[in-house]
Amino acid sequence: MPSPAPEPIHIEAERLSGLLDTIAARIGRAHVVTDPANLAPHLIEGRGLYRGATPALVRPGSTEEVAFAVAACAAAGVPFVPQGGNTGLVGGQMPFGALLISLSRLTRIRDLDPTDLTVTVEAGVTLAGVQEAAREAGCLFPLSIAAEGSCQIGGNLSTNAGGTAVLRYGNMRELALGLEVVLPDGRVWHGLSRLRKDNTGYDLKDLFIGAEGTLGIITAAVLRLFPAPRQRATALVGLDGPHAALRLFRRLRAVAGDALTGFEIMPRFGMEMVLKHMPGTVRALKGDHAFYVLAELTSTRDEDDLAAMVLAVLADAFEAAEVEDAVIAASEAQAGALWRLREDLSDAQKFEGGSIKHDVSVPVSKVADFIVEATRRCEAHMGGLRVCAFGHMGDGNVHFNLSQPVGMDKQAFIDTWEEFNRIVHDLVAALGGSISAEHGIGLLKKEELTLYKDPVALDVMAAVKAALDPQGLANPGKVLMGR
Repeated sequence: MPSPAPEPIHIEAERLSGLLDTIAARIGRAHVVTDPANLAPHLIEGRGLYRGATPALVRPGSTEEVAFAVAACAAAGVPFVPQGGNTGLVGGQMPFGALLISLSRLTRIRDLDPTDLTVTVEAGVTLAGVQEAAREAGCLFPLSIAAEGSCQIGGNLSTNAGGTAVLRYGNMRELALGLEVVLPDGRVWHGLSRLRKDNTGYDLKDLFIGAEGTLGIITAAVLRLFPAPRQRATALVGLDGPHAALRLFRRLRAVAGDALTGFEIMPRFGMEMVLKHMPGTVRALKGDHAFYVLAELTSTRDEDDLAAMVLAVLADAFEAAEVEDAVIAASEAQAGALWRLREDLSDAQKFEGGSIKHDVSVPVSKVADFIVEATRRCEAHMGGLRVCAFGHMGDGNVHFNLSQPVGMDKQAFIDTWEEFNRIVHDLVAALGGSISAEHGIGLLKKEELTLYKDPVALDVMAAVKAALDPQGLANPGKVLMGR
């Protein structure tokens, strides 16, 4: 099983009542929620792995109000958990008796500068909201993930979110220039810099990006924008395996360079699930193929002929017998239909029973080897297991998901999670990879982290946590064991 939920924290009633009264006097009684029915949606993790508990949800409306609430918690010795859109996949947003602090009212886009190519946004703005603001200014904010309509920027930063365009633009860490953060004692670090170059000591923002709220609460950020692409070419390719996909990646990258924005891989089982379970999806290639690649090129230059570039690469790959079939989208609508085949995969897998999921990364050169060997080992461990290895091949991130054998009891399958962790994560470690590529550690993987993270690195992380949060109040029980 994944790491178990911790024992709920008990807060003495009189102390809690005084704290809530203090916060309500500042932010308004309507924004201190204690009704169980209103709390319920905030206490269920999306995959159903964890159910949280909290005495109250507070909804500050500004950075100053967040700071006030956190300072009040620090004074009372009450732990707190920040929460954005509640779309996290490792349980980091779940409280277990701690006060829940929602960032949902921090929704201002404070500034957008198309010359600096920056946008300054508050933590509660949805990812889709940032994308739309950038489009209206003729720019691009490139982060793209399945939950973009509901996930919030604060959560994206706190988990160092990735997505389908990391190959070209990087994770959230690469997309952030500055942060505003409420520290666990209630002080505010005003680090909303728009500078590309600032070599004045430690780069503090990197402490908080990916820290999952354990070092403080991100309340605003300066994000990088890019010129909006003027054209794109999207292709779906059928191949006989992941090694053929890796060869195609090398061919495309050698010709397209930075124009290669996305390079996604999915297996036949994944394609079958999408076409079977997701309404409106359409088969794009005749016949079945062991693996599929969805590749996309984008450019800001009108004179680039991206479709011709892709066609030439595919022609060479066909001649070398490295691909079996391919289609290039002839319109934006067709490109969108091809992307749906990839983007709907996670939802489609839910219809096939229990799923044990691994979000891992290995060097790009090792992705194909990893998929083949991990599949072999897992199938040998359990007969009838259905492997769905998909994801961002171009940056080395594989979602190595395992669907239960047909007819097996779901809970009995989920109970084997730790067995498959050892198989998959041991191989990842042997290949020089990471047990968490883009989802974070949270609660789900904190025990795994102690097995695979360098002990000195864990000591340094613990020292940083102790320095910034000596009372251990910020998102307790997440990321680090015993913290």
